Amino acid sequence: MLAAHFPVQRHPDAKLLAADREGALRHVARSQFTTLLRPGDVVIANDAATMPASLAGQHTASGQPVEVRLAGRRSLAPDDVREFSAVVFGAGDFHLRTEDRPLPPALRAGDRLALGPLRAIVESVLQHPRLIKLRFEGGPDKIWAGLARHGRPIEYAHMAEPLALWDVWTPIAGPPVAFEPPSAGFAIDWRTLASIAARRAGFATITHAAGISSTGDAELDALLPFDEPYRIPAAAVEAIRRARETGGRVIAIGTTVVRALEHAAARAGGLRAGDGVATGRIGPHSALQVVDAVLSGTHEPGTSHYELLRAFAGDATLQRMDAELNARGYRTHEFGDSVFVENAFSLPARGARRDRGPEGCYEQVQSTDMTIA
Repeated sequence: MLAAHFPVQRHPDAKLLAADREGALRHVARSQFTTLLRPGDVVIANDAATMPASLAGQHTASGQPVEVRLAGRRSLAPDDVREFSAVVFGAGDFHLRTEDRPLPPALRAGDRLALGPLRAIVESVLQHPRLIKLRFEGGPDKIWAGLARHGRPIEYAHMAEPLALWDVWTPIAGPPVAFEPPSAGFAIDWRTLASIAARRAGFATITHAAGISSTGDAELDALLPFDEPYRIPAAAVEAIRRARETGGRVIAIGTTVVRALEHAAARAGGLRAGDGVATGRIGPHSALQVVDAVLSGTHEPGTSHYELLRAFAGDATLQRMDAELNARGYRTHEFGDSVFVENAFSLPARGARRDRGPEGCYEQVQSTDMTIA
């Protein structure tokens, strides 16, 4: 696949490769995404706006330059912005490939970081020398002001130019809680919403703090995605309930929506409105309870996003998709093209699923009814 180098959210030539439940593939213009919908379906998108989560600064004790990339927080509460998990790099910027970025100076609990107008303290070093828990000094207003003045969007070496904050906000962006853009939502605009309604399908949003996509270290990347807070409104739960009653499908716009809905449904009491923190990974052994199809970017095998797609389709289908994506010159990364993958392991009868049997065949398994509170 080719790298998408420029921040064009809705490129007029954007492509979409769709895989149905049986593994049949077809190519359509991404602007025609809504032709894949059926009456009664509900489309669920992530309305998180992207924070300026990259902060250049200095490790006070050594005087060496650092870049801090905020990567996690405990909740979506606007005042809960003093403590974050963060990935720290040494000297350099996004022009250098993430995997080539040097380690920061040795970090210890109690170290201070000067990040423009903000000051932060390293509370602890977590599972890796690059991964820390930090605490900003000052109150929420001061922290938000400092982020707005000094922070920049997180970006990577495949980009040809620095990103502006508006480049990474989807058209439906609401609260600024994402660390990187929920970029599958770049495909959605107001015309898309009108087309969804014309197809007699529903639309609702959840809010999920989309996390970072790369740390530059294979060992640390293996921990992705980090824990991510989310909020599911009552309107989204009701829209899913209506779709279930009418035989419609739940279509997730992006992997963050899948992660939030599936985590919520797996909790005691089932899917209900409220806040939570998505933990763990979704992969080939995950039995999806809520989502019937996902619109996502194109992802390389081995990434956490690709592993999530393995919960929707078998490896043979995904390998054929990879071949098509490469042969047709699909673009990857956040401003690239898209895929649409139906859940091959769910049966038409609600609450049942089928699992991979011997040698890639599928077999029906016990009903896994989903509770909607």
